[in-house]
Amino acid sequence: MAAGDQMIRVDMTKLEVMTEPFPEEWALLGGRALSARILVNECEPSCDPLGPDNVLVLAPGVLSGTTAPTSGRMSVGAKSPLTGGIKEANAGGNPAQDLMKLGYRVIVVKGQPADPDKRYALDVDESGVSIKEVPDCKGLWNYALIDQLAKSYSATASFISIGPAGELKLKGASVACTEPDAERHPSHHAGRGGLGAVMGSKGLKYVAVDSGKLPARTAADKKAFMALCKKKSKEYLAGPLMMKWGTAASVPMANMLNTFPYKNRVEGQSPDVETLDGARIVESFEERGGGMHNCMTGCIVQCSNIVNDADGNYKTSSLEFETLTLLGANCAIQNWEDVADLDRLCDEIGLDTIETGAAIGILMDSGGMEWGDAEGAKRLLQEISDGTELGRLIGNGALATGKKRGHHRIPTVKGQAIPAWDPRPLKATGITYLTSAQGADHTAGLVVAPGMAVEDMARASQENQLINALVDSSGFCMFLSCSMDEIKDLYGAMSGSEFSRQDALDMAWQCMQDEWAFNRGAGFDADDDVMPSCMQEDAIGPGKEVFDVPADVVAQAYQLFEPRDEFWTKSGAG
Repeated sequence: MAAGDQMIRVDMTKLEVMTEPFPEEWALLGGRALSARILVNECEPSCDPLGPDNVLVLAPGVLSGTTAPTSGRMSVGAKSPLTGGIKEANAGGNPAQDLMKLGYRVIVVKGQPADPDKRYALDVDESGVSIKEVPDCKGLWNYALIDQLAKSYSATASFISIGPAGELKLKGASVACTEPDAERHPSHHAGRGGLGAVMGSKGLKYVAVDSGKLPARTAADKKAFMALCKKKSKEYLAGPLMMKWGTAASVPMANMLNTFPYKNRVEGQSPDVETLDGARIVESFEERGGGMHNCMTGCIVQCSNIVNDADGNYKTSSLEFETLTLLGANCAIQNWEDVADLDRLCDEIGLDTIETGAAIGILMDSGGMEWGDAEGAKRLLQEISDGTELGRLIGNGALATGKKRGHHRIPTVKGQAIPAWDPRPLKATGITYLTSAQGADHTAGLVVAPGMAVEDMARASQENQLINALVDSSGFCMFLSCSMDEIKDLYGAMSGSEFSRQDALDMAWQCMQDEWAFNRGAGFDADDDVMPSCMQEDAIGPGKEVFDVPADVVAQAYQLFEPRDEFWTKSGAG
């Protein structure tokens, strides 16, 4: 690792910035593991998540900025205003790559400006780090913001930003990262947990990162590192390329497995599966243009789609399975093109599409809007930007909406909306939702294995949670399907010292322990590891499945299992 690595500390109360050496003992900590360590050390778990004592962490993965394929994800961490516990969400784009090329391993933001109406930006480049007031950026939607910034920053700059939802401190607000294309679309979001609201509470509208023409970071054992990277790239590209058409291609399979929720999850299949299928997006490429592309420099997966409108003009990118599900089927919205419009609006305003779709579904289910009203949903997103009473309600997420409406069906865990992957047919995934400190988050440990024996569920959940903890810390995208063995070998080559299987396991398990420790300090206990009644009572599918995993089985995920041989070579991508 680079001897001169630095960390950036930002005091928003004093409007001061300083850099300091990155601790040597954290040399192989990055992304989620680094965020968890900083939060458990420096953030009081009982603090107000939108107050000055919360800590916002922007942490590239350990391998970001190197030549490792598809390794440039950015982790955003803080105490979540949505769950009240620790949260990490990560996104593609180029900011993580650029920060690491500059030698900055993390940005830690504390405090709050005296005037909550002012907006600030952080500039990071080869000359150093500085903070400035940006009054002309206040209230701008994400795309308009990046268009404006493009006029004053170089073509090599990348950006981390929030939209109006973050400025309004809404609990469903996301953090956007820009793509490496010429337009730098702000279409890749650290969506879950309301972390955009934390960034907004700090008065921070955007971070600009410009690494100019700096080269990629080099490993201590450059020869071994390059050989490992070439081997992984060759094996991936020679494989089945499951992500050739992105996650949107999962729609038919999910519908078959009764995990394509319809009408606020009262059913597991949608009658509109054909018009919401990602295959319709692929079909549009020939006539409208668009296609598949990489969301970050060095990505070989290229699972991000570019979606154009009927006139061939760019509309949105990375229209994913979760968005087609929650903003589509879950709201009985019938057509993928309407969901594409809603996706663009969420990216503009800075909203998590999962949380927003779940909240709108609850509004519809409780009689506040007609099922399938796509145009009404688009108007509602505009209301979120405008800060109307109803807009704020939806922008604050599913739990807030359900409580305000007095509704009985609120599908959340630890305050966060359940993703598309349903815990009733996928019970091991349900254990992940209950035991992960992140709340209901499929990226914490998705297990797509319907019909699994109950005695195998906790182990399957824990194994995927461990793998994904390390993946989220490395900077890799989960869709590259990296195993624990592959990551530990790359870590060893990067550091130039032995990094064993036990070291990899210890790092992943410590990350989870740090997160659990934070949540205990925030007041969470076993009583919070419970599915909402609708998941326990509303049966779906031909097997009339509900979430019925005994509490003692769920609790097994907190005790480390002895790893099986196959654990080291499997991926955590589902």
